[in-house]
Order: sequence, then C-alpha cells, then structure tokens
Amino acid sequence: MQKKTTAVKIPSITTLFVDVGGVLLTDGWNTNSRKLAAKFFNLDFDAMEARHHLTFDTYESGKINLDEYLQQTIFYQKQAFTRTQFKEFMYSQSKPYHEMIELIGDLKTKYKLKIAVVSNEAYELNTYRIKKFKLRGFVDFFISSCFVHLRKPDPAIFQLALDIAQTPANQIIYIDNQAMFITVAETLGIKGIHHTDYQSTCEKLTKVGLLVA
Repeated sequence: MQKKTTAVKIPSITTLFVDVGGVLLTDGWNTNSRKLAAKFFNLDFDAMEARHHLTFDTYESGKINLDEYLQQTIFYQKQAFTRTQFKEFMYSQSKPYHEMIELIGDLKTKYKLKIAVVSNEAYELNTYRIKKFKLRGFVDFFISSCFVHLRKPDPAIFQLALDIAQTPANQIIYIDNQAMFITVAETLGIKGIHHTDYQSTCEKLTKVGLLVA
C-alpha cells in the first residue's frame, strides 16, 4: 500500500523588500556619474575617486552630510564652480525605471503587499529621490542606510527590516541588482530575486505566485 504524500504548502508572499538604485531608479552617484562630473567640471577624476572611496561609506551611513562629503572630496581646494552647481549635477543623475516602479505599485495593489525599501543611499540624495519620483506613493517604509546607520551587506540592516516589517522571513521577496546582498539576506531566510532586467524579474515573481498583469 502506497503512503499518501502530504503536499507542503508554500507560504504566500505578503511583503516585498526592494532596492532603489539599479531597480526602481538609476544609481544615485555611481562611477559613471562621477566620471561625467569630473569631465563636466574639469576635475582630476583619479584624485576625486580616491577621496570618494575614503569618504562615501561614512556619508552613505548618515554620519556626515552632503556639504561635508563635498568638502572632503571636491571643495578641499578652490573650484571655479559652486557647491550648488555641483549638487544640482548630482541630483540630475537620478532617472526612473518607469516599468519597475509601475510593476511594484501594481503588485502592491493587486496582492495588498507591504512594500519596504532596503537600500544604501546617502541622505540628501535619498530624500530628493523619494520626493522627486514619488516613492512614498507605494512604499510603506524606508530602511535607508542614511536613516538607520547600517549599510548592506551588513546582515543587521536586513534584521532591522524584518523587525520593522513584522513579517516572517519566508513571506518576503527581496529584489536587488546586487547578487551579494541577496546572498546575505538569504542567510536570514529571506528569498531573493537578482534583478537584471524587467522581463526576467517579472518571470521570477510569477514563479513565486506574484502574477504580473
């Protein structure tokens, strides 16, 4: 007599953790943007880049502000342009990925999902991007490195997101364009989707029961 097999019920997904840079929007201040800034403002890119790498983690963790970051990287010597001009250039680098923003908003509405952003973002850029691209319209809360003073890949930022969401890890899908961050989140039981493009992410979401359209 054959034994009856008991189907294992897959937990339904109730929450999405989503990165911003590389998923919902372009990166806020990446290497390419800094190269463009160096060319536009006639700066020594290598010198700027060396100072950036010594400073940006501290800025992104919310421990110094944008003016302090710029003082240490750009305005430690006299420049032919103003801080305001440089900041405006920085802000102009942010562009939306409209399909991804619409996708997350639609999934939230369709499945009544809780949406949390878990991102490494510097304060002024982060607050500008949230307002400019109306992320508050569908995001329930922001676990941004500049707010919580923790940065990915520190597992503590994911644990904090879990604590705030009050959602079991096996009911969460985390979307990020950095595979390493997904690997860290998975150590806490959070299932991840490595985002490379809109279509493949839609297919991966469908496989976990979040049907697109």
